[in-house]
Amino acid sequence: MTRNVGPIDKAVRIVLGLVLLSLIFVLEGDLRWIGLVGVVPLLTALMGNCPLYSVFGLSTCPVAARK
Repeated sequence: MTRNVGPIDKAVRIVLGLVLLSLIFVLEGDLRWIGLVGVVPLLTALMGNCPLYSVFGLSTCPVAARK
């Protein structure tokens, strides 16, 4: 897998993922499970690869952009 997530993009994904995951503890009822969506940006940040970026040919990674 080629890296296509740059450092700024990675930081934004981590923050967004943590905020979404915190909804599990903040919201009540069935709505709180929406917070599990936060797992997706966290995983893509940790792997350094976003499948949607690959499909559309995008990259925010400076190393991958040079190739």
